[in-house]
Amino acid sequence: MPKGSGKVIAQNKKAFHDYAIEETYEAGLVLQGTEIKSIRNGRVNLKDSYARIINNEMFLIGMHVSPYEQGNRYNHDPLRTRKLLLHRKEINKLIGETKQSGYALVPLKLYLKNGYAKVAIGLARGKKKYDKREDLKKKEAKREVERAFRERQKM
Repeated sequence: MPKGSGKVIAQNKKAFHDYAIEETYEAGLVLQGTEIKSIRNGRVNLKDSYARIINNEMFLIGMHVSPYEQGNRYNHDPLRTRKLLLHRKEINKLIGETKQSGYALVPLKLYLKNGYAKVAIGLARGKKKYDKREDLKKKEAKREVERAFRERQKM
C-alpha cells in the first residue's frame, strides 16, 4: 500500500480475492459539491468500481458515494464518473501496462490523507479459479498454525 496512508474510509476486499495485485498507485480524486462530506462520513462503496484511461486521463467508474443528508440541491449523482489525478509519467506507464492482456486497474482503498481524499489504485491481473482456491488453502493453513500455537502458549 502507499506510504503514509491516512484514515481508511473504504476498502475493496473483493479486489484482493479476484485479482493478483502487482503494483499500487496513489491518486487524488476530483470531487464535486458535498461528496467530500459523504466520504468523511464513510458513505462510500468501492465494490464494483474500476479505473479506466480515456484520452490520456484516468477516471474512476462505478464508485458509489451516497448523497449527503443536508446537501439538498447541492447533492451529486451517486454513481457519476470521477476523474483521478496522477502524474503524466504514471498514466503513460499504466497505458503501456494495461495494453497487455489480462491487466486491469482496480481501486483498492479510499482514504483521507492531509484532508484530501485519495484512492489506492492497483495494477491487477485476474486470478483463475484454482488460484483463488490455492489462496484459501494457504489462508486456512496459516489460521490452523496460529490456532495450534495459541493452544501451546496456554499450556
